[in-house]
Amino acid sequence: MFALFAGYIVPFTLPKWLISLVYLVAAFEVGVAFLPFFACLSTSHRELGGALGLLYTLTWLILAVWKFHCLPICGETLEEVFCFEWLLQWPHLLCLVFLLGRFGFMLVKGVRNRLQKNDQQVEDNNVDETHQYRYVQTLLRRPPERLLEKTWFRRKVYDWDPYFKFPNRMIATAVVSLIGLYGFILGEQVISAVLLKRWHLMLQQFLSNTKGWDYAIKNWHTTAALATLVSVAHVGHVLVCYRKHMKRLWAGEKKFLPETYHVPHSAVSVAAFLKYPGWQIAYTIWGYLIVHMGLYLFGTVFVYVVVFPIETYGFFTWLLDVITFLANFFIVFALLVLQTQLVQVFFLQDKLSPEVKQKPLALNNRKAFHNFNYFFFFYNVILGLGSCIFRLFGSAFVSLLLVSRIHRTIMPKGFELLDQGYRTWIGMIMADHYHCNPVMVCFCHLLLGRTLQREKTINAYSRLNNASERPAEVRVRARWLLSYTLLRNPKLITLRKHRKHKSNNQDQLAVALVMLQTQQRDAQSSDPPLHSLQVLHSH
Repeated sequence: MFALFAGYIVPFTLPKWLISLVYLVAAFEVGVAFLPFFACLSTSHRELGGALGLLYTLTWLILAVWKFHCLPICGETLEEVFCFEWLLQWPHLLCLVFLLGRFGFMLVKGVRNRLQKNDQQVEDNNVDETHQYRYVQTLLRRPPERLLEKTWFRRKVYDWDPYFKFPNRMIATAVVSLIGLYGFILGEQVISAVLLKRWHLMLQQFLSNTKGWDYAIKNWHTTAALATLVSVAHVGHVLVCYRKHMKRLWAGEKKFLPETYHVPHSAVSVAAFLKYPGWQIAYTIWGYLIVHMGLYLFGTVFVYVVVFPIETYGFFTWLLDVITFLANFFIVFALLVLQTQLVQVFFLQDKLSPEVKQKPLALNNRKAFHNFNYFFFFYNVILGLGSCIFRLFGSAFVSLLLVSRIHRTIMPKGFELLDQGYRTWIGMIMADHYHCNPVMVCFCHLLLGRTLQREKTINAYSRLNNASERPAEVRVRARWLLSYTLLRNPKLITLRKHRKHKSNNQDQLAVALVMLQTQQRDAQSSDPPLHSLQVLHSH
């Protein structure tokens, strides 16, 4: 995978206009090489899948260990920088060991269930649907009057939800993002360490004082560590936002989405479902690089603006220069605050009542306000020039920090669809919502189960014709359901098939009685008397 990203998988030189097609073929080759793993994991024949997967994984593990053993020991020259490749092999080896244990567990469990004559497939399906059934059950229960107090970790760090299960796709994307981030950071640090060391030796020949270079190296490693922490936190934050967005969609809330995507396009959503894992991994790597460069630039400015002057001239001299330089900014900020305070005191009407927190949005002293507005108009133009520059730098800084957070658009409101990453995220969560909604899944599961049960029985009322029940119990239940249905729908009584010896007067009397009981029930919001059920049974 790392060779595919770096471009070393192509052993010969090709025209530049064929690079995209070559990467497509190379990606297909990588997919074919790893396809047996997924085939063995997803097959319904657990014993066969576990055995073949165990053999295939063991073959890969032997080759990986042999390659790891043959890697050279790192030296000091630039040409030997790739001898650090053994560090890149650790995630590969750990994944193979995990797959080896997984396939071994599948094989042992499959053989045990085969010997015990258990249906493992039905058990697995029930386990997969447990969280969805429990979530639907929580919707049907009355919410507790008093919520349990959460721990500090659940309030500040992460609050887990026992009724939500992340899809395997999201977990795999997060794991591969961390592995790709590890490989990219490792390659960056190895190459930068060798280059910085050689450049440091070159600078020592021309400069006697290399303190600035030492600060640059420390700044590079410090910002790399900070960027790594930010990127890892972003990977976890994506999972948290996925759960939050999915639960909002389950509740029918779509206000956080652009209006265009309230009714998503089917093809676009499915295509986004396909693109998301790869795009999330790429955005994570790009986000680390951009954040690292931004933090390094900020750290360099901090060193030359704060650290060097303090070491050279002293702290108080530096502080006096800073106050002199920032005096104009302080005055501008004070004038901005002054405008707000003057409006609050002189140009707003009094509160309607003492309980109101702020004054109403109604002008007072209109003539004085217009004069105030006229004289500050020209100065506000000058303030607007500086505010525009701050707005530009602020939006650029926030956009660079959020470039890896694909779930949040970096475009302003109204232009969200220009953000391809955000469109991919929306399409993906909408596709998941339409296919994995717990209420819909449970409803379809119950409907399918009842349909299959009805098809297997000869009697049309198979739901009532349970072999484990006695005929009398089935008859009583049928009469109860019939009575309840007719009480809720009195007009259906006239549409029933009547016996020949029953007169029309009895039918009309039964209808009138049921209508009367229904009106009383609606008025009193209570269950109808039992004697009405007896009348319906006799009818």
